[in-house]
Amino acid sequence: MKQSRYAFTMIELVFVIVVLGILAAIAVPKFAATRTDAQIAKGRSDISAVRSAIVNERQSRLIKGDTSWINSLSSSATTLFDGNGTAATDVKLLMYGIPSGTTDGHWSTTSANYPYVNYRYKVGGKNCDFSYTSSDGKFKLNASQDSICDKLVN
Repeated sequence: MKQSRYAFTMIELVFVIVVLGILAAIAVPKFAATRTDAQIAKGRSDISAVRSAIVNERQSRLIKGDTSWINSLSSSATTLFDGNGTAATDVKLLMYGIPSGTTDGHWSTTSANYPYVNYRYKVGGKNCDFSYTSSDGKFKLNASQDSICDKLVN
């Protein structure tokens, strides 16, 4: 009577493990790079949205005869870019503010001296500091600390 073989040999199993190890060694670094690229894309999108909202608010004010820029971009340290929060002239800069956080891919404030607040976006373990100037409406990257920060604005 002939017996059929349904099992793998040890050599076949070792070969499969080696192939899976090679694939994992290639995939893991690519995944980490993809995550940083996604955080950069999110940061660029946030910066564009904030800058666009600043200009939009300025145009609304000009139509009303007010030549001033918005005083501040945030009303609290927990929700950023939601407007200046003053009762008489409360402005919703972004429809939905951005929740703050201190991990990669999140915004935070570096000072709580409202309305003069500096902002920090963390990406790839690096802190990228931004500031808003209410005299000219500029939301810009402070002196670049790292090339990864330059990718946010270039």
